[in-house]
Amino acid sequence: MEVKIKLNGKMIMESIEPDLLLLDFCRAHHCKSVKRGCETSNCGLCTVWFDGKPILSCNTLAARANGHEITTLEGLQEEAEEFGMFLAREGGEQCGFCNPGFIMNLLAMARELNDPSDDEIKEYLAGNLCRCTGFSSHMRAIHKWMEYRKEKQS
Repeated sequence: MEVKIKLNGKMIMESIEPDLLLLDFCRAHHCKSVKRGCETSNCGLCTVWFDGKPILSCNTLAARANGHEITTLEGLQEEAEEFGMFLAREGGEQCGFCNPGFIMNLLAMARELNDPSDDEIKEYLAGNLCRCTGFSSHMRAIHKWMEYRKEKQS
């Protein structure tokens, strides 16, 4: 089947198999931040934005993205690097495997929620699994990053 998908700002038209997962489509197009983890929609490693909203690409057919815009971490490099520095400073980047999906959800949350509470942050990021940390370092990094963004906007 023919699809036309805008991936990180670039229009891609190609023939795909009907059962191709969006995760595999993204990886075939050099988006290595989109990772295969649990394959049960529980870890968040495969998070991408579908028309600006985070979804799990491991349970989404690429055909569903026909005519839509998909954004991966590669398409958000500047913003991702900014938060990544905060995450590293707070010790939340131990193995780094979960970071792309985590950062994709965090950046989506920042666009959607103004000055979120800890409960709202935890709820928004609940689908992200990190086996290295207890998320304390992640929360510190998020708060420092949000404060930095407020100061930058002033």
